[in-house]
Amino acid sequence: MRVKVLGSGAGGGFPQWNCGCSNCVRLRAGKLRGKPRTQTQIAFSLDSQAWFLLNASPDLRTQILATPELSPPVGSRRSPIAGVFLLSADVDSAMGLLHLREFTPFRIFATPAVQQILREENTIFRVLDRATPKVQWSDLPMRTRCGAPIVDNPHGDYPFRCSSVPLGGAYPDYVSDALRGKLPAEQAVVGLLVEHGGKRLFFAPSLSGQNQEWKKLADSSDLAFLDGTFWNDDELIRATGSGKTARAIGHLPLSGADGLLQQFSGIGRGRRVLIHINNTNPILDEDSAEYRQVREQGWEIAHDGMEFVL
Repeated sequence: MRVKVLGSGAGGGFPQWNCGCSNCVRLRAGKLRGKPRTQTQIAFSLDSQAWFLLNASPDLRTQILATPELSPPVGSRRSPIAGVFLLSADVDSAMGLLHLREFTPFRIFATPAVQQILREENTIFRVLDRATPKVQWSDLPMRTRCGAPIVDNPHGDYPFRCSSVPLGGAYPDYVSDALRGKLPAEQAVVGLLVEHGGKRLFFAPSLSGQNQEWKKLADSSDLAFLDGTFWNDDELIRATGSGKTARAIGHLPLSGADGLLQQFSGIGRGRRVLIHINNTNPILDEDSAEYRQVREQGWEIAHDGMEFVL
């Protein structure tokens, strides 16, 4: 299994277009030892021919253009992208679907609640139905494995298995109160486990800290991408003078009592990678003490263009 990091930043990327925080200012000026980042997006493939996306970031078009493996075959009007797994209905997770509206069929896997939000309450996503055959929407099962093959495609069958786990997050603010009250809370934000050939990939870029089920999957995975959004719980308040805490937004901070580094210290059989890193996070500065601490504890920090082979 090949895994490519197409984007590794939080909403707005790094530097963020409207942000004048220290990190963004220094990166623009060439005074920060670090890398610019587009919004979080990863892709995996079993054969380097058909690719599956985990979420669909707002930066997806740019990320596809920067990734030769996702280019269409010469002389064709089709894409190597065979499917998309949506882990939530957040704008940063789903908006990229609109970049995939150019009459090419593929499969979208999401919880029934996320499908209801995008297909019924947000009619703009009906633009995906223009393909012939139409884009297919499939339920992403909770706590049980998807059957094999996961998808039919012109390249053959792909017998990887997947399952999702609730992460305890909330539905996006744009969801109407009427619909929000009808949707199961556990389907709002999920993490995804992909299994093939004895190898396990786990993806959870948004950890609220309210649900602990993800730990077992992350611990047993060969490659785990976990929420690296904020260093401190009050990071945004420090940077802007207002706003919410990390936990109130739905992200477990890295540092502090019961932070991710403490909760997940010294465990895990495979590689642990922080992803979805906000522009205010000091680990983006490769000369910072926070960056060194994370690396010394065995963590990797995702950056655009990173690749893994399982």
